[in-house]
Order: sequence, then C-alpha cells, then structure tokens
Amino acid sequence: MDGAVSWDALEWTKNESVSRSATHGMAEFLLEAEEVVAQGHGVVLVNTDQAGTLSVTNFRLLFLSEGSRDIIELGTIALTTIEKFSKQAVKPSSIPRQLDKASSPRLLQVVGKDLRIIVFGFRPKMKQRRAIFDALSRYTKPTRLWDMYTVTCGPSKFSNINPRFRLIKEYLRLLGKGSLSMSSKKIDDGSLIVSNELWRLTTVNSRYSLCSTYPSSLIVPKSISDEELQQAASFRGRGRLPVISWCHAGTGAVLARSSQPLVGLMMNTRSNMDEKLAAALCTQTVHGKGVRRKLYIADARPRKNALANGAMGGGSESSSNYFQSEVVFFGIDNIHAMRESFSRLRDYLDTHGSTSSDGMSSFLRNGGWSWGGGNLSSMSASVSTLGDSGWLNHVQSVLAGAAWIAARIAMESASVLVHCSDGWDRTTQLVSLASLLLDPYYRTFKGFQALVEKDWLAFGHPFSDRLGIPTSFGTSFSHLELPRQSSAGSLPRTPSVGGSSHSQAANNCSPIFLQWVDCVSQLLRVYPCAFEFSSAFLVDFLDCVLSCRFGNFLCNSEKERQQSGIVEACGCIWMYLAHLRASEDGFHVHYNAFYDPTKHNGALLPPAASLAPTLWPQFHLRWACPLEAQAGELESQWRFMRKSCTEMMKAKDLADIKAKDLKNKLESLVLEMQKEKQSGISAAATVRRVYRENLAIKKAIQSLGCEVHFSSNRSHPFDSGNIVPETIEGLTSPLGGDLSDAKDLTDNDDLCVSIVAKDEHLVSDKPISTVCETLCPYRTREGCKWPDALCAQFGSQFVGITANFDAFDRLSIRDYYFGSE
Repeated sequence: MDGAVSWDALEWTKNESVSRSATHGMAEFLLEAEEVVAQGHGVVLVNTDQAGTLSVTNFRLLFLSEGSRDIIELGTIALTTIEKFSKQAVKPSSIPRQLDKASSPRLLQVVGKDLRIIVFGFRPKMKQRRAIFDALSRYTKPTRLWDMYTVTCGPSKFSNINPRFRLIKEYLRLLGKGSLSMSSKKIDDGSLIVSNELWRLTTVNSRYSLCSTYPSSLIVPKSISDEELQQAASFRGRGRLPVISWCHAGTGAVLARSSQPLVGLMMNTRSNMDEKLAAALCTQTVHGKGVRRKLYIADARPRKNALANGAMGGGSESSSNYFQSEVVFFGIDNIHAMRESFSRLRDYLDTHGSTSSDGMSSFLRNGGWSWGGGNLSSMSASVSTLGDSGWLNHVQSVLAGAAWIAARIAMESASVLVHCSDGWDRTTQLVSLASLLLDPYYRTFKGFQALVEKDWLAFGHPFSDRLGIPTSFGTSFSHLELPRQSSAGSLPRTPSVGGSSHSQAANNCSPIFLQWVDCVSQLLRVYPCAFEFSSAFLVDFLDCVLSCRFGNFLCNSEKERQQSGIVEACGCIWMYLAHLRASEDGFHVHYNAFYDPTKHNGALLPPAASLAPTLWPQFHLRWACPLEAQAGELESQWRFMRKSCTEMMKAKDLADIKAKDLKNKLESLVLEMQKEKQSGISAAATVRRVYRENLAIKKAIQSLGCEVHFSSNRSHPFDSGNIVPETIEGLTSPLGGDLSDAKDLTDNDDLCVSIVAKDEHLVSDKPISTVCETLCPYRTREGCKWPDALCAQFGSQFVGITANFDAFDRLSIRDYYFGSE
C-alpha cells in the first residue's frame, strides 16, 4: 500500500490554536465536561489509509473522518488506555512515490493497553505533530489524580454508593444472613457483629490498622479471636493474613487467601498463631461430624521463585508445620513476565493483522497468493510467533490452577488457602476465577459485580500501579503521594513515602486484570449457557476499566479510595453498564442470549482438555482483524430473532387478552339477548291474550249491530271498522290502523272508542222492544223472562254511547264464553 492517493488528495491546512472549549463543529462528538486541547487537520490514519481530523481532549484521542465526519473507532482511544507514544521516521520503502524524502510525512505512533498500535501521519512543516505530541505528554501522564477527566466530569447521573456497604451485603450472603438488615452507622463505626456456626464477620481492620491493603471487614473462623488475628498478621507479608474469601454453605469448605509467610532464608521460621489460623480453616466440619477436612496450600508461584523469595524474608509453608495440609505450586509467572508476554502478543497481532500500523496487511506482506493471506511458511511462522508470545500458555496456567482449586473444594470438601508473594495479583486471579467456577451467583451481572468488588477492589489489587495512573491527590487532600505497593518481590516492613517516577510506575504496570477477564471469556466459550453476561459485556467492561472514565478502579486499595473520597467524586461503572442494559430491556448486547441458569446451577468443573485457550476474537482481533472479530454476529442475529419472537409473543398475549374481553362482552350480549327474547315471548303472549279479548269484544259489539271508531285528542287518524289489524310476523296488535301514526301516542294522549249502530232502525222510539225482539236471546213467546231486566237502561248504556278505551282494558271476557272461533 503506497498511500499516494490519500496524501495527495488532502487539503493541508495550518494548525489552529485551540482553546479549552469545544471547537466549532466538535460539540456533538464530545462527552460531558470533555474539552478539546489540541487539534490537527488533514491527518492520515496509516493503518487504514483514512484522512481526518485528530483532536486531543482531556479524556481521549479523537479521530474524525474527513468526509463523513464519523468517529473512526480505531483512531479513537482514551488517554489512560495509551501505554506509550513516540515520534517516528518514515522508512524509505513506505514513502509514497509522488513525495520525495524532503516532504515525507511525519509519523506519530500510539501504543494502547488494549492491543492496538496506531500510526498517524502528519504533513511536514505544519507543526501539527508537535502540538498533538505535546498535548499527549501533558494529559496522558497526569501528576495528580484530580487532574483526570473522571474527576472533572464528576458523578453526573451515575452516582456511586459506598462500596463497603455492598461488600458487607456479599459477606452476609456467604454467611447465610442475606436477610439481615444493617445500618451504615454500624458499618462505619465497626460495630456490626454477624456470624454463623463456623465463621464470623470481624471489623478488627475497620481503621486499616491490621492490614492497610485489606478491606475494613473480614470473614474469619469463629474460633479465632481478634487478638489472635493481630498476632497472625505479623507473620504474613504486608500483614495480609489468611482470611476467607468464599465458603461453601453446605459442606463448610472455604476458599481462603493471604500473602506469603515470612519463613526466612532457611525456611524454618514459624508462627503458632498463623498455624492455628490455618488449622481452623480445615478442622471445621459440618455439625462437628465426619472426617476432618484437608487443607491445600496453593502457592501460585513457581517453586524456584518461592525459594528465591526466602532471601528477602519470604518463602512458602512446609506441610509438616500445618495441620493436615499439602502444599502445591502452580508455576504462574510474575507481573513482569505477563507484561512482556502481552507486548509480544500485541506485536504479533499488529504484524499479522489486516490493519497493521505500517499500512500493510499480512496479505500484502506475505505475497497474497495462497490460502489465509500468505504462503504456508508465513502461516507457520505466524503460529510460531503467537506461541512465542506465551500469552495463551499463561492464560491456560491460570485456568488450570483455578479449576484445580474448584475441584478440591467441590469434590473433596477440602479447604484451600491461596497465596503468591504479595497476594494481590496471581492470588486474586486464582481466587476470583475459582469462585466463579464454584458459585453460579457470580456468573450473573450482580454476582460478577460483587465478585470484582470483593476480590479485586476490596482486597487491594493495585489498579493504579498496574494501569499506570497516578495516586497523588495534590493539594486537595495531601501534599504527599500515597505509597505505591511495589510488586518487585521485596518485602519492606514499612512502605516508603515519596514521589515515584514514571519509569518506576511503568515497571509495575501489568495486564493482570485484563488477563483474568480473558480467562473469564475462555470459560464463557466453553460454557456458553452458564453466564448471564456475554462476551460483548466483558469487552465494554474492560474498555471502561482501561479508560478510567469512572472512579471504581482508581487507587490501589479500599483505604486509599476511602481517604481520597474518590468514590463520591466520580461516576460508577456499574451504574453506567446497568443504564446501557436498561435501554434495551433484556435484548441488549450485554445479555447472553443462550443463558440457561437451570443447566449449570452448580459448580463448573472443566476437564483439562477443555481448558486449551484460543485467541478471544471480540477483544484480541477487533483492531487487527476487524472482520474476523465479528464472532458474535451469529449471536447478534439470534438476539434479533429472539427479540422479534418476544415481541410477537407479547402481541399474541395482547391479542389473547382482547379476544378474551370480546368473548366476555359477547357472552354478556347473549345473556341480554336471551333476556330480551324472554321479554319478547312474554310480550307476545300478552298480545295474543289481548287479541283474543278484543276479538271477543268485537264479536260482542258486532252482534249488537254496531261498529267501532277510534279517536284521540290529537289529529291522528285511525282506521275504523276492523278493530283487529292484520298479523305481522306472527304477532298481532290490539289496535287497528296505521301503526306508524299510533307510535307517537303518549301516556297523556286520550284514546277513545266510539260505538255506533250500523242501521238506523235499530235505534227507534221504542228501542227497548226493538232490541229485545231482535237480539235478546232470553225472549220467548211467553214474553221476557229476564227478571228485573230494566231494558230501557240497557239501551241508554250500550247503544249510541261513546266509551273510554280503558274500559275495554278492564273488560275481561273468557274465550269459552263465546265458544270456538
């Protein structure tokens, strides 16, 4: 790749002075309280041959593409993630043919703690590289902790709570007292007293006088008093006496940790209190019954290193001095070997990746004519170089040691005491990884947080030294820098006070925590259903730790964080990650789509063959081989399908609820219709009865030779004559005429019926005799037989009168009176 096109196509501009406020057009890319301090235009990212604008802020190195103005992730790195940077001269072979040596670009190489090597190219004579370099020199190596971005930004919306409270909560869970209420006052003054049958919570270190690098609260055997703990602490390096990190609720077996014993050069110095404390870890049995358990003393160091430490007062235990014990050496190298191995791994990835810092991919470097981007000999050389880095061998050593510890506790119910030299690097790796294998709770988000805060933060892993960040607090708290915890193997009884150079800090830098997260990712690969979190969560978690955007991992111990007040001054990484997950409910990339808590609800005991580690694609390859690093693509597709399926299930449940509501409404309508039907049947029976009664009345009136007329006080015309209308749909109405006109009648309207004679002769001067002779059924030849009939009165009442309609309603004539129709 000659890169000539990119260099010629750029429009080079002079470096502009940048104030401590966001420059024009940069505000949308900056985080809260982030400010631009230096900027260069027309800078080329040599790895990918992309041109853009390079800015140095008080938090990161920010690279924006020239055309799209998108953030280029490869060229954007947090300042605290930068391990080193340097100016470089351009090799003659890499100079574009169109440019002579006099106008060759100026290069700036940035080496990251996250396995990337970035090279930026600057146009000569523009002085942009000098401005960027000077800004990096000022901001990547702050002399005071309070000059860091995380303090400037403050807690914002990700405020932190006292981590000691969370530690006590985890202790209570381990002791089976999770439901016990506790107050912050008791935690602060050290008056909290909790215990079970075997173990107790002690606050003997509440003022950090017993051990300055241990937490304020410890779990110890119930049979050991605080005075005996103080005596035992004097026999261990830096006072880091054996204490319990995890205990098995069922068997009573424990996982304990400490530093090396101070046995001396001849390995013959002993401590009765230390031996008694160690014996208390193994003699305890469930309810005092059964065979006494065994105590394994796991020394993480190679045996020769443990013996060499004897010259400085350290060393290792003798199994003959410790009750029913066995000493085992794991052979894990120290922090310096890990740092060198990590550096070789980074060089390997840069050399054989597709975005190498020299602008040439491994495909072009090795001929590009055969399988895998190079010839077979180059592929073999690549594998050999990876093996020479030793990184995977170190990872396997840590995994194998942790698996061995977990197996002893789970299968033999034995107790294990783990230590190295100081007990805060290799010891922490082994103890926390073994706890992860033993306890399913630690494989959840909440449990993982509790594990990291307990074994890494509370028990004093020196994050400031390992990450190369300052521990001085300047004038805000003290004019002196907090003492650094050297891990070079020496055992000073009193820590030295004073400033330390960057070279000394660099000697203590080591990717110990990164290596442990790498081990977790290997277990996640072997047991994909055992962890609630995904590999993407581990990557983002590591990025947050390396960037120091939050204050959780600043300083070297709980004591330093408490004294500095850094917990309250900075944001919380756990709150931030939880906020990210809450944004997408259960479908965020941090969730493991294959998590099944019922499948692995006990200890994980991986066989040795399954612990052969491989490169972690999402972390190791994301910068060197971005396309090949998308190992989680299938998982992402599964997550998308799962999300779609869940949304469809929710829609189905919602539809089922609506269908159930409609069914209930339909049943209610059916009941109402049945009631209406019954009412209709009742009404129809009433109509039929009225019809028969009216028909009887009609016949009675017609038998008198009269006809009926209807009228009201309104102007509704009613039909006269036939009193019974035609049958409509099987029902009849007692009224005749136009029903549409009668429907407007109300209770206040008067409906009258007029009965008049059809023939005039029926009404005569002698109506009585005429009627009697014509109609009376009781008249005979002998004369009227009706006693006291008073026929004249009948004539005045029934012939030619006008009757009210209500009178007919009150008139009841039985059907059988008239006989059949």
